[in-house]
Amino acid sequence: METVEMNSVSLKRPRSEDDVANADEIKRQKILEKSKAGNDSGQSIENVTEQPEDTKSEIIPNEESEEQEEEELEDSDEDGDPESFADMMKHGLTESDVGITKFVSSHKGFSGILKERYSDFVVHEIGKDGRVSHLDDFSVPVDDEDPSEETFTVLSDEDKQRLEELQLFKNKETSVAIEVIEDTKEKRTIIHQAVKSLFPGLETKTEDRDGKKYIIAYHAAGKKALANPRKHSWPKSRGSYCHFVLYKENKDTMDAINVLSKFLRVKPNIFSYMGTKDKRAITVQEIAVLRITAQRLAHLNKCLMNFKLGNFSYKNHPLKLGELQGNHFTVVLRNITGTDDQIEQAMHSLREIGFINYYGMQRFGTTAVPTYQIGRAILQNNWNEVMDLILKPRPGAEKGYLVKCREEWAKTKDPAAALKKLPVKRCVEGQLLRGLLKYGMKNIISAFGIIPRNNRLMYIHSYQSYVWNNMVSKRIEEYGLRAVPGDLILKGATAVHVEEGDVDNYTIHDVVMPLPGFDVIYPKHKIGEAYKEMLVADNLDINNMRHKIRDYSLSGAYRKIIIRPQNVNWEVVAYDDPKIPLFTTDLDKLEGKPLPVLPTDGKFRALKMEFSLPPSTYATMAIREVLKMDTSIKNQTQLNTTWLR
Repeated sequence: METVEMNSVSLKRPRSEDDVANADEIKRQKILEKSKAGNDSGQSIENVTEQPEDTKSEIIPNEESEEQEEEELEDSDEDGDPESFADMMKHGLTESDVGITKFVSSHKGFSGILKERYSDFVVHEIGKDGRVSHLDDFSVPVDDEDPSEETFTVLSDEDKQRLEELQLFKNKETSVAIEVIEDTKEKRTIIHQAVKSLFPGLETKTEDRDGKKYIIAYHAAGKKALANPRKHSWPKSRGSYCHFVLYKENKDTMDAINVLSKFLRVKPNIFSYMGTKDKRAITVQEIAVLRITAQRLAHLNKCLMNFKLGNFSYKNHPLKLGELQGNHFTVVLRNITGTDDQIEQAMHSLREIGFINYYGMQRFGTTAVPTYQIGRAILQNNWNEVMDLILKPRPGAEKGYLVKCREEWAKTKDPAAALKKLPVKRCVEGQLLRGLLKYGMKNIISAFGIIPRNNRLMYIHSYQSYVWNNMVSKRIEEYGLRAVPGDLILKGATAVHVEEGDVDNYTIHDVVMPLPGFDVIYPKHKIGEAYKEMLVADNLDINNMRHKIRDYSLSGAYRKIIIRPQNVNWEVVAYDDPKIPLFTTDLDKLEGKPLPVLPTDGKFRALKMEFSLPPSTYATMAIREVLKMDTSIKNQTQLNTTWLR
């Protein structure tokens, strides 16, 4: 995931230590007073990690009732006392904890608010052909094979409910009979089309019963029919995949696909995409779905909240994870304090030099137990430590039910008892506890294996990122912003060392550093030794990164140490109302909404910035370079962070 998943953060310059200490004491007193008054509300923040580059997310459909209950629980835990939240977040990570310590620019930093509104952060996907995804067309491709619009309204809500239960094998019935009230051949045809198009896997036939006509719906080919839409109903002349642009607000890609699959009554695995996008943002990306018509997809625009679908086309191929060229970002930093000169210097530096390609804070989680520690324990084959790190109590911001679950685990070490305290079973803790219940405490490896593969690999990728960040900081401290002998550069996909005689042929923008693994080479200068020393300190052998369990063997990869964004533009604007949007989105343009008229001399100033980044780079790290501020949640709360929703 190339973008940021975080709540609004006010990036402010530090106050004095006395101010901070006094503020901390006031916050503690307020928390104590509220707890004495019986106020048990607490704010939480999700653990957020980047999508690993080389794996595809697993979407595990849950029982609908359980899923709805869990969503309600998660939503209900969103609000709370921002001061108690700030106090708890002091237990989180700072940038220096994960090796993020250097800047490349020389300008003086300044303050600004990132994501005061989720609409201040807009992401447009850049496809492999270099085309930026935009939602600018709601029209549906004309196709004689498509059913009429009446198809979507001919069935009653009761009919749809019964058909869905039949389709999903939720009752003992083998068929559903729908009476044809106004019996004409045209009406029967529309009902046949409606059942087949809205409920893949069901077939229909017409029967006479007591002088009345009924359409009988029944299963075509058992349970497999639900996962595989009926091939014979799809025209041969039409591409098997409907590609469309998904515009979404304040929802991540996986959630969006699960919602679409529910509305369409299909399994999520028939969708494909090139990359996952943030929740707390407006994002625009391409999605492909197998044998669902553009007409059915367009119909969802009438009932979906915070989503819009458009730019439909039929193609013969799905999308593949990682095929994108990158993402184009439009970001607003509100209430900035920098002078015009500071801002010009900062943005010119971003355009000409770039920023250090650190893995951002969301790669490492937000609780007091960083994800890289769990990854390190996996690589050490220390499974008791893995279990303990995931389940043990920890200080900091967490949902109330997780706190109770951890307390129960610490007290009893009983998976069943801890699981009872956990109404949300989809979380990693719930999955591990279910695994321990199934396989026993002596088979932690199998228990851990119940967690989806993508989530398991996230931990070891986090450790690789932790090592990489630390090594890059050392490399920049030791050798600065120039290529030196012993550095690594890529020739095609192969890494080679920079030789003394070739050093003038390369710049810092050519230099790459390895993520540790069995299939990479290391720099030939001091930093190569620093890699070995860091892994030795973690009881790991840099020359033996193969694991007993194949999934956890690290092949390694190379990553550029400096990224220079493309298409960098910026503008400083004045405004009075913090709630007004400062640019128009694709949806605003489609709906003809004009941009609010901004004052020439408003109370506040905002920096509007645009830039394009390649995949697997972090927009927060570009913004960090502009503001010269620690982007960690912990640091911002200690600096009297204002949390705005």
